[in-house]
Amino acid sequence: MTNVVRQTRERRFLSEAKALLLLATPIVISQLAQMGMNFTDTVMAGRHSEQSLAGVAIGSSFWVPCFLFLVGVLMAITPMVAQAWGARNKKDIKHTIQQGLWLAAVLGLSMMFVLQLLGNVFYGLEMEAQTRAQAQGYVYAVSFGLPALAFFQILRGLNEGMHLTRPFMYASLIALLINIPLNYIFVYGKLGLPELGGIGCGWATAIVLWIELFLMLFITIRNQKLIQINWMFDWRKPEYKKIIEISKLGLPIGIALLIESSMFALIALFLAKLGSTVVAGHQVAMSFISTLFMIPLSLSLALTIRCGYYIGQGMPQRARYIGVLGLGFTLVSATFFSLLILLASDNIAALYSTNLMVKSLAVELLFLAAIFQFSDAVQVTAAGILRGYKDTRFAFFTVLFAYWVVGLPLGYSLGLTSFWGKEYGAQGFWIGLIAGLGVASVLLALRFLTISREHISTQQA
Repeated sequence: MTNVVRQTRERRFLSEAKALLLLATPIVISQLAQMGMNFTDTVMAGRHSEQSLAGVAIGSSFWVPCFLFLVGVLMAITPMVAQAWGARNKKDIKHTIQQGLWLAAVLGLSMMFVLQLLGNVFYGLEMEAQTRAQAQGYVYAVSFGLPALAFFQILRGLNEGMHLTRPFMYASLIALLINIPLNYIFVYGKLGLPELGGIGCGWATAIVLWIELFLMLFITIRNQKLIQINWMFDWRKPEYKKIIEISKLGLPIGIALLIESSMFALIALFLAKLGSTVVAGHQVAMSFISTLFMIPLSLSLALTIRCGYYIGQGMPQRARYIGVLGLGFTLVSATFFSLLILLASDNIAALYSTNLMVKSLAVELLFLAAIFQFSDAVQVTAAGILRGYKDTRFAFFTVLFAYWVVGLPLGYSLGLTSFWGKEYGAQGFWIGLIAGLGVASVLLALRFLTISREHISTQQA
């Protein structure tokens, strides 16, 4: 009997692990391709000039929060489609997609104008004039890609919610291949165009976002599995009840991502007065760990799909099992990445910049990044699992507390005041990140264990 039980458990583990990895692998590739575009921006801007790199870094501190807020709100589509697909409710999927597209239209245009207005903030900041011009031009250019991003996210949610993760991968890989030559042309002024420096990265990104949307639309309308949803026909006018339902689920995600990214944005702005070298070193380290972050983030997105699907099927035990399995996988990946950073920090920094001072600071920050790989991976994975349960409010309040009550105040006091004996500069802010991420990882993991147990108890009752 013991052998039978063990074999059953092994088969279940292998089956679920295989399903999760098959779902997550295309997402990993997609996210890495997306980060590849950011990597291209950073490298080409860095090779152009220190001011271009600093301009992209500071400009990104405004662009990324808007990007993440928009993506976060519309990320609600994925668990809604996943649960409806688990329940085989095609009508609800169609309704969700159509109303999501109406919401995307409003949000995309609104965020475009908001980002353009935020560009005026640069006039009130202490920074070099050339760096200010680069940052402002980058923000203005990239803002025109936000409407495309909004529509793209709805199509992505439809595909991924129905366990189709390859379309996003194909669109992302093609977009990366297009982004590289576009960056080169705009940044360095080729084919008769003016040399724009970091501003060129913004125009290249905006153009690529529109190309990516049309690629995703082409793939989606040709997919036989999605044709049966009939989402393009019998179009409904905006129905506020459904839009509010999407917004209630998505706003906590978007605001949580905004809060998290705004903390990083403020850190970049606080560091701006310490000079372009400090900002550039911070950007190098942040760019690399953001690339590594795509692995646990992709696993998190796959867990949203799988857990949502099982909840829709009325199988909370299976949803809890897949969640625990996902947390185990993310800890293994965090261990690997932490060792990678510790062993190759010099080579990593050299990929981004040839400036010795920039590389030296980046190496110091990468050491701190190796420490918080574990907590960062756990918190994003647990948040993804909770989205599968349609539990997003707790993550919002957790992020608010962990980052704005713990992480940022601690980082500021360490980085720019002598409260702890001396000013630690960029290193102080990164120590604050370690503390904030640690708090978030513990609270979110405990929430998952609690809510999954409640779902099982409810079903058994």
